[in-house]
Amino acid sequence: MAKILEHNPFQELLSKQGIAPLEAMAWTKQNAQSIRISLPKESDPNENRISLSPQAVTLLTNNGHEIVIEKGAGERAGFSDSDYLLAGASVSEDVAMIWQSALTLKITPPSIAEIARMKEGQAFISSASYQHLSSELIDAINAKKLLAIGLEFVEDNGGGFPFIKIMAEIAGQLILPIATDLIQKKKGLLLGNVTGVPPCNMVLLGAGQVVEQVARAAASAGVQFQVFDKDIYKLQRLKAALGFPVVTQVIDSENLAKALQEAQIIVGALRSDSGITPCIVTEEMVSKLNPGTLIFDVCIDQGGCFETSEASTIQKPTFEKYGVTHYCVPNIPSLVAHTASLAISNLMTSFILKAGKTGGVEEMLWQGKSFMKGVFCYRGFVTQASTGKLFHKPVKDIQLLLLSKS
Repeated sequence: MAKILEHNPFQELLSKQGIAPLEAMAWTKQNAQSIRISLPKESDPNENRISLSPQAVTLLTNNGHEIVIEKGAGERAGFSDSDYLLAGASVSEDVAMIWQSALTLKITPPSIAEIARMKEGQAFISSASYQHLSSELIDAINAKKLLAIGLEFVEDNGGGFPFIKIMAEIAGQLILPIATDLIQKKKGLLLGNVTGVPPCNMVLLGAGQVVEQVARAAASAGVQFQVFDKDIYKLQRLKAALGFPVVTQVIDSENLAKALQEAQIIVGALRSDSGITPCIVTEEMVSKLNPGTLIFDVCIDQGGCFETSEASTIQKPTFEKYGVTHYCVPNIPSLVAHTASLAISNLMTSFILKAGKTGGVEEMLWQGKSFMKGVFCYRGFVTQASTGKLFHKPVKDIQLLLLSKS
């Protein structure tokens, strides 16, 4: 019986160029490249995630890639050094060597000191959260002509943002348990589902993945809630996705201020394509909230939608202003670092496998236009419009830069 050949993701592209299937297979094999990948330990004490799980390392090493992990890099995510050694990775304490790999995978962007250890032209994939980036860091990246891919900018084939979506899904599922714990301790309240006792009121700002997850949990817990967003289409999508009745209103309505004042819990989960979240709730509006109201600013990594918000940390997650408790942790999924790392690892593994088949990270950008959109710095230039606008840097078209090199 003939062996069924594995589908080649580039066969269709090559056939359009007049290359036969067997030639396409030969092309793939000829251009396949082993990539040396490093995973340094996260220097941020509040970041517990890691980009590759041991299971992913097994898959990648079986496909010819070399993985080097800094000693202890996976411990906060629940993965031991022995897990990675058994998976086929090398574990090292040689920090200088680790930063010399062709591709570096991190959660937070490398610091200026870490960039200094890298060779010119290397590539890295990390978060490109604006709370971690700075004008000086962008300059350091461009001085080394690094290829920098931001997970928040990477698109899937449908035009969605897979990293943002999966992290939002995790954050959304964590909001209600965190809120339950805080409001029980601070106000002695149970959220709902108690016979004869009115439930808590909640206001949800936004209609994306975070709010969808919070809404499902809130409905199950018997919490009364309203959803506000500027985009009617997003509100319609949310109602269809939830599949049960939900009160939705536009943010610009006069009902928002009243709803906020009646709420015990307010969740802000708005995102902006420009990279900066619009401030929806002013300081004056916060000052008029009932004492003990609990605010979650899930979009604090984009600046936040409450004027009183300031980034907090997992170690010190809350602070108070005007008697209102603020929870503004930018990396909520890091609370469940093991699960979050597995989710990130799925995205990373797919990219690396495709990059290896096409001959390297830069070559992969041609085949995977969705990852090309994730590049925010390349060959000494900013290539992502919102990053350039935020840090007042000139922007170059990534496709033109790739063409000029070929």
